[in-house]
Amino acid sequence: MSGLLYRWTPVNVQIERQCAAPVTVHRSTMGCQEVHAATLFAFVSGTASIAGLFAATLLPQWRQMSLYTFNRNEKNLTIFTGLWVKCARFDGTSECVMFDTDWYATVDQLDIRVLQFAIPLSILTAASALLLCLIGICNTTFSSSVPNLKLAACLVNSAGCHLVAGLLYILAGTMSITPSIWSIFYNDSLNRKFGPFFTYDSAVFVAIGSSGGMYFTSVMLFLWYCACKSLPYAFWQPLYSQAPSLHSYVSAPYSARSRMSGIEIDIPVVTHTA
Repeated sequence: MSGLLYRWTPVNVQIERQCAAPVTVHRSTMGCQEVHAATLFAFVSGTASIAGLFAATLLPQWRQMSLYTFNRNEKNLTIFTGLWVKCARFDGTSECVMFDTDWYATVDQLDIRVLQFAIPLSILTAASALLLCLIGICNTTFSSSVPNLKLAACLVNSAGCHLVAGLLYILAGTMSITPSIWSIFYNDSLNRKFGPFFTYDSAVFVAIGSSGGMYFTSVMLFLWYCACKSLPYAFWQPLYSQAPSLHSYVSAPYSARSRMSGIEIDIPVVTHTA
């Protein structure tokens, strides 16, 4: 009687395991990767606005007070009031016959006193915005598209810099244009109280124009930021608070990520013998 003999024969099978195929995640091309004309023009406009506001601060022509005489042998006198100095001139002359350098400490006009605080504070705020704008431009120009993760805590978000700079420009423009326009209406109050002797002068228009330039600069920066609004970070967190996600960048080459590995497995094979 023939029997069946089953023999277990281990077969050495080597299976090569290979890591999954690399998947490259490409970063979308945004306007933030390049320096646009909008950012450069905003930087120039912001610089000009700050310079204009600084010039308006030093000018003595914020308000004129005209004093008339009925003596034909004498000339009318015009007093130019600035934020820090006061100058008196005779009609037809360009030299000050009286130059009061202590006017800043003895100001008796409310709008001038407010302007003494508002204009310098506006200049400092706009200068901070200009510095942020410059940092954003330099970061966009010189930084690598794939930052060094070892320096993640020091990474600068260009779009966030321009966003904050635009907000600061709006704040600076508001702080300067509000008291400047108020000084125009304050002249009417002085004329009703003392007579038609007061009028606003050229420094008021320089300050208002510079404030308008700051608003225009903020609009240019916001337009640039809108081109970057689909970036992976939220708009209310313009600056990096943590290291960027590794999925936002191109993955490393396959040769640096995986290696071939061999695994030996004993598989029992059943053989049939009669």
